[in-house]
Amino acid sequence: MAKNPRELLNSFMGGLKEVGKTNEEQVNAFMNLLGAAYKPGAIDTKTKELISVAIAAYNRCEYCIVFHVYKALEAGATREEIMEAAMVAVAFGGGPAMAYTVSLLKDSIDEFAPDFNK
Repeated sequence: MAKNPRELLNSFMGGLKEVGKTNEEQVNAFMNLLGAAYKPGAIDTKTKELISVAIAAYNRCEYCIVFHVYKALEAGATREEIMEAAMVAVAFGGGPAMAYTVSLLKDSIDEFAPDFNK
């Protein structure tokens, strides 16, 4: 059964908020690390998100896939750029990376792209 990308994204974001109630320092530290890592520098944010899409597909992290597909679209990445980044992961990760790319990653683009193409 296919997983709903929006439900996974909402579960992840809700989980961060909930855990932050009891572990605020650690969650804030993680979020600050993300903010610093994805801040535009020598590499722009869109490129960093495309790198993250590839890493997420390679690692088969469902929550990472939906989060970084969403953030890549938000940063202005196209469907073609996201899929090309994912195919780099497939080159390294083989069948398992392809399985996540042709299912959850593709479904995440389909789900979230309309949010940014208005």
